Amino acid sequence: MSTVQQLLEEFCPQGVSSVEVSTILKKISITKALPKNLYKNTGTFPIINQAQELIAGYSDEESYVVGKDEYIVFGDHTRTLKWIDFDFIPGESGTLVFKVADGINPKFVFYTLLNLHIESRGYNRHWTVLKELKVRIPPIEIQEEIVKILDTFTNLEKELLNELEARKKQYTFYRESLFVSNDDKELKAIEQIATIWRGRRFVKDDILDNGVPAIHYGEIYTKFGLSATEAFSFLDATLASKLRFAKTGDVILVSAGETIEDIGKSFVWLGDQDVVIHDACYGIRSSVVDPKYMVHFFNTHNFRSQLRKYISTSKISSITPEKIGKVFIPVPSLDRQREIVSALDVFDALIADVKYGLPAEIETRRKQYEYYRGKLLEFKELESA
Repeated sequence: MSTVQQLLEEFCPQGVSSVEVSTILKKISITKALPKNLYKNTGTFPIINQAQELIAGYSDEESYVVGKDEYIVFGDHTRTLKWIDFDFIPGESGTLVFKVADGINPKFVFYTLLNLHIESRGYNRHWTVLKELKVRIPPIEIQEEIVKILDTFTNLEKELLNELEARKKQYTFYRESLFVSNDDKELKAIEQIATIWRGRRFVKDDILDNGVPAIHYGEIYTKFGLSATEAFSFLDATLASKLRFAKTGDVILVSAGETIEDIGKSFVWLGDQDVVIHDACYGIRSSVVDPKYMVHFFNTHNFRSQLRKYISTSKISSITPEKIGKVFIPVPSLDRQREIVSALDVFDALIADVKYGLPAEIETRRKQYEYYRGKLLEFKELESA
């Protein structure tokens, strides 16, 4: 029998009574929220608002500071819940700050509200809805034991997230160093070593659940890594016959987007079938450059800095095939290229593989945490006399 079960039998064998959220949370009165135009990248005090990330910015404006305590911050328009145990500045309207009633473990209330948030989806917006919901608050001894268990899970996830961030930085540094060439003869303009062509237009209404495989440029941001063997979209064969294709081993690169940073995202097509490419994409084919080597290079600062010089900006950002062709890439021997690919693929698998890498382990731990949080906070309700 677990410690929590033992404590439940000792302190509340008949069950746990329910209370309204409004009776255990006291809303802190904030006379003013820091306007967004005063957010800075650095400063003395972190800014907490409704954004998904914990800290939205920094400021030195002491008059806005909420002193260090253990607070729960609720986004009245975003459903975000944050646990804050340091001095901070509330930002933007709709950011509500709460202090937990005396005699109740504040972190327990935070975990309880998170669990309620996941299970009921009952408060999409507004404190007026949240405050009327009921939660079960067991004796303090049980609260503290549950917090200790759940903190173990969240700390493990933090450690894994920190490791992932460290590995990403290590990967970036290593990748940049591998593409530094001390031999000017190795530097080649892409137009010297590759053929570049533009896809042809199709629209989202053309996309089917089956048919001829196709790549829409918007998918490259969200659905593809460094390479792919299967498409997510398909076209009618008659339409597809009028469009342009990439073959296995071709690099597919985004050539237009809403921002400069959208340009240049790429992957290698390794599917068995030729694939249609959208007109906001270029196909790139080379007999002297390994395609995975090219894609790894397209993720470097070297490539990005060269690319920015040639991008046109108006309503959308774009680059022509001729301008892509002017970008220089180091071209060592194919054997050396493949050595670099092999080394970088190991890093990429560690930081990006959602089945076996760190992201997979983080997701597993997160699911375990949510499962046990639900189980630990599932109390038998005390029946009214």
